[in-house]
This record gives sequence, C-alpha cells and structure tokens, in this order.
Amino acid sequence: MSESNALQAMIVTCLKADAAVAAIVGQKVYDKPAATVSAPYLSIGPSDYVPEDADCIDGRTETVQIDCWSEAQDGKREVKALADAVKKALHGYAGTLTIGALVSLEAKLVRVLDDPDGITLHGVVQVEALIEEA
Repeated sequence: MSESNALQAMIVTCLKADAAVAAIVGQKVYDKPAATVSAPYLSIGPSDYVPEDADCIDGRTETVQIDCWSEAQDGKREVKALADAVKKALHGYAGTLTIGALVSLEAKLVRVLDDPDGITLHGVVQVEALIEEA
C-alpha cells in the first residue's frame, strides 16, 4: 500500500463515521461509484502530491478532491450542506495512516457548482495533507 492509498482509506473511514456526513449520504462514499448509484453521495476525485523532503525525512504534500453529488430539486441547499459537512469532518482531522504518518490535514477549497446536465449539483472539497513517508 502507498501513502496515497492509506490517505484515501483514512479519508473514506472518517467520512463514513462522521454523523453530519452520514445524515446526508449514509455510507455512500465511493472511490469509483457505479452508474446506478443514486444521489446524494460522495466520490473521491483527483489527487496529486508534491515531494516535501527535509533533512533525513521524506515527505509529501498531497491534495485530494472529494466530490459531493446531489439531485435535490430545491436548489443547492443539500449539496452545500454536504460540502460543509465534509469540510468540517476533515479539516484538522488527526487520523492515523496505515503507512507513513499524517502531520496535518486541512481543507483548502470548497466549491459548489451546477453540473452541465442541468439536474445534478456538484460540490468540490479539496483537502491538503502533509505526510511523512515511511
């Protein structure tokens, strides 16, 4: 397992355990959701990392995007509530990785937008993790 996979697993576990997130999506947090999954749900979006090596320490700053999906007919209320819940669950979270060590986890961006299909509402939460590599 890589540090990236360990970070994603920790994020998914945190989101599934968070009461505010679960109140909206239940346990519907996916790496790659099936086409038949109904909204609302969360999916793991793109990620990238930048090496952050220091004297005798290999590290990285990794950014992970969590996508929030809704088809609520009453506007952006549900997707905004979901994006806020994701941000609150992850910002400052002090979880444990199965490989490497999490130094910090911070929400860096929250965005809500209309999907091009005219029905789906999309929230984006980007988190940044500083990780000491194994």
